[in-house]
Amino acid sequence: MSETAVVPGQQPPALPPSSYLSRLNPEQRRAVEHDVAGDACAGPLLVIAGAGSGKTNVLAHRVAHLVAHGADPAAILLLTFSRRAADEMVRRVERILRQVAAGRPRLAGAKLAWAGTFHSIGARLLREYAPRIGLDPAFTIHDREDSADLLNLVRHELGLADTGKRFPRKNTCLAIYSAAVNTLAPLGDVLQRRYPWCVEWEDELKRLFLAYVEAKQAQHVLDYDDLLLYWGQIAGEPTLAREMGARFSHILVDEYQDTNALQASIVRALKPDGRGVTVVGDDAQSIYAFRGATVRNILDFPGQFAPPARVVTLERNYRSTQPILAAANGVIARASEGYAKSLWSERESSERPQLVSVRDEADQAAFVVEEVLARREAGIALKAQAVLFRAAQHSATLEIELNRRQVPFVKFGGLKFLEAAHIKDVLAVLRWHENPRDRVAGFRVLQLMPGIGPKTAGQVLDGLAQVHDVRMALQEARVPPAAAHAWDDFLGLVAALAQPGATWPAELETIGSWYAPHLERLYDDAAVRQGDISQLEQIARTYPSRQRFLTELTLDPPDATSDEAGVPLRDEDYLILSTIHSAKGQEWAAVYLLNAVDGCIPSDLATGSPQEIEEERRLLYVALTRAKDHLQVVVPQRFYVTQQSGYGDRHVYAGRTRFIPPGMSELFDARVWPVRATETAPACAPPPEVVEVLSRMKAMWR
Repeated sequence: MSETAVVPGQQPPALPPSSYLSRLNPEQRRAVEHDVAGDACAGPLLVIAGAGSGKTNVLAHRVAHLVAHGADPAAILLLTFSRRAADEMVRRVERILRQVAAGRPRLAGAKLAWAGTFHSIGARLLREYAPRIGLDPAFTIHDREDSADLLNLVRHELGLADTGKRFPRKNTCLAIYSAAVNTLAPLGDVLQRRYPWCVEWEDELKRLFLAYVEAKQAQHVLDYDDLLLYWGQIAGEPTLAREMGARFSHILVDEYQDTNALQASIVRALKPDGRGVTVVGDDAQSIYAFRGATVRNILDFPGQFAPPARVVTLERNYRSTQPILAAANGVIARASEGYAKSLWSERESSERPQLVSVRDEADQAAFVVEEVLARREAGIALKAQAVLFRAAQHSATLEIELNRRQVPFVKFGGLKFLEAAHIKDVLAVLRWHENPRDRVAGFRVLQLMPGIGPKTAGQVLDGLAQVHDVRMALQEARVPPAAAHAWDDFLGLVAALAQPGATWPAELETIGSWYAPHLERLYDDAAVRQGDISQLEQIARTYPSRQRFLTELTLDPPDATSDEAGVPLRDEDYLILSTIHSAKGQEWAAVYLLNAVDGCIPSDLATGSPQEIEEERRLLYVALTRAKDHLQVVVPQRFYVTQQSGYGDRHVYAGRTRFIPPGMSELFDARVWPVRATETAPACAPPPEVVEVLSRMKAMWR
C-alpha cells in the first residue's frame, strides 16, 4: 500500500489509533499531542518535568508524533546538553517511528538531521554562515586548556603578568571571559557579583579580552564560548535570524532550566513568536548558576510570548518510592518561587528516608561503609549505591575508610579524554594539519620533538605566520642539531598528510604511527596510553570527516580508558561517590547524603544572596530525588577543623541543614549511630578480661 501524498497547507491523512502513545500517562500525552492536530506549527509549549517523570520519553514521543503528522524531520532542531542525550533521543524517535511506519515508508526512513548540543549545532551552522559574517570556514575549535594557554600568551604579550600585583591567572581570566559571554552581563557586573577580588583590573581585563579576540581571529580559531557567541551574533541580525529560523519548523530544547542567557536569546531570536518551540525542564533542578545557567529562563518562559506558552506539568514519578518523594516535596515546597508541583508514585513503601545523627566525620564514614556492605550482602550491588556530597573534599574521610576496608569506588568525575596529555598531543597534530594558523596546537606539536623547546617553537611559528606555503616554510625552518632526526621524520609526516590521496580517517592512523616513538619516550605507561590512542582511532571511524570529528570530540569528549580516569580496572563492582552536581540525571537503589548540615548544605560560600540560598535548596532536592528505594541523610554533630587562624585546631559543632527544619521531621525516621552502649548492653555484662579476649580475636581479621 503506497503512502498518501501530503498536500502543502493541509493536514496529512489521519493515522490509525496511536498505539505508540498508549503507554504515556495523561499528562505526558497532553504534552506530546500539544497543537499537533491543529496548525502545522504549534504554539509555544513548556513541559515542567519533575524528577523521574519520564521527560526524555515525552520529548522523544513529541518529536516522533510531529514527524508522524507531517513535520519534515530535516526541519526539526533538537537541542540537548550532551551528545549522549542527543543520540539517545534520536534512537528513541526512530524506534517509535518504526512502530507506526506500516504503509508509510516516509516514517520508516525518517532521520533527524539537526539533533545535538547547543555548541555542536552552533559549530555546524557557523561553518555554513562563516563567509557571510567574515569568519574563515576552516576555523578550528580550542578546548578549555588550549583557550587558557592562548589567553596566557596574550596576557604575557600585554605585560599583564609583570604588574607587580596579583593579576588574575589564565584560568581565572578565562572563567571571567566565559561568564561575561554566557550571561550577556557587563564585565563590571560579572566582577562585582562573582569575582570581587578582580574588580580593580576591569580596564586591564577589557584590554586583555579584546587582544584575545583579535588573536583568535588572526589564527582562525574559536573557543568553546565563541560557538554560542557567534551564533548569537548571527541571530541578532534580523535578516539572518529570519533565514535561519525559517529552516526549522520546530525547535525542541531539553533541560531548559540549564540554559544560560545567551542560549535562551538564540532560541527566542530564531522563533520570536514561539511557534514551533517546545522546551522541557524542571525549575526545581536548576543547579548550574556557576556555569552561567539561570532559573529565570524557565520561570519567565511562558510570559515571553503572546499568547503565553502553554504549561504542562508532569508529576508522576517512575523512580522513587512515595516516602522518598514526600521528603523531596517537603524540601522544595518551601522554595520562594517556582512552578507548583507535588511528585507522586505508585511505588508505596513502609520505609521512610532516615535522618542519621553521627558524632563526627569519622563516624559518618564508618556508618556509610557499614550500610553499604550490609546492603551488598542483601543483594544490592555496589554500583547500585551512591554516596553524594556538596563538595568534592567532603568525601575525604570516607575515601580513607573505603580504602582501609578495601571497598572499591569511583569518584565522579575522572580525567576526561581530552585532558589526557597523550590525547592532546595527537589531536594537536590533527588540529594543526586542519589549521596551520592555530598557534597553540603548533606550539604543542613542535615541542614533542627532542631538541625543540619553547624558544625554537616560537621562532618556527613566527616564520610560518609570514608565509602562505606552510609546508615549504617548515622545510626551510632552522632547528637545533639535536632535533634534526626527529625533524626529518616530522617533515615526512607533513608530506604524507598533504598527499592528494590522504583520506579520513587514515590520516589519524598516520599521525598515530608518527607519534608512537614519542609516546614511548615521553611516558612510562606508554602501553596504557596507547590503548587510548587506539580508542581514538576507533572513534574517528564513526565520523564522516576530520572537521566533524574535531568539532564533536572537542565539544563532548568521552571518558578516558586509562588508569588515570580513576576507574578501578580489577573490580567488576564498585561504589559510586559523586558530587550532587555530577549526580544530576542519575539514579541509584540506595543513596547516602553526607554532611546535611548548614555550612555544607547550604555551602557557607553560597549564602550571599537569596538566589544562592534557593539554588542550594534545589541542590538538596536533586540529591534526594536520586534515590529509588533507600535514602539516608547523614548529619554529623561536629567537624574537626584545622589551621583556623587565631583559633588553632578545634571542633566545630554543626546544626542540621535549614532545608529540613523541625516541621519536616515526620517525613523522616530519626536514627542515632552508633547505638549507645547503654541501649545495647546485656543485663549481665561479661567480665572485662573476657571482653578484651573477644576484641583481640576479632582484631586478628581486621
